[in-house]
Amino acid sequence: MSSIDLDIRVIPPSEKHPAIFRTFDALSAGEAFTLINDHDPFPLRRQFEATRAGKFKWTYVEEGPAVWRVLIAKNEA
Repeated sequence: MSSIDLDIRVIPPSEKHPAIFRTFDALSAGEAFTLINDHDPFPLRRQFEATRAGKFKWTYVEEGPAVWRVLIAKNEA
């Protein structure tokens, strides 16, 4: 599985979620990216569940307190 890093700490707040979903939608089945943030992106997971249910896997890699890393993978078709 290939993976890229998306550090959203440097992205303006209004552009964070669109950038995350663009990155996810551009993945092929089986690919993933690592989301890097300064807080727990749990609300984002709820948004993924609401809009892309069954299409992703969410795995915490690092859980703060300063840096959070989440591996978000696109499920195989």
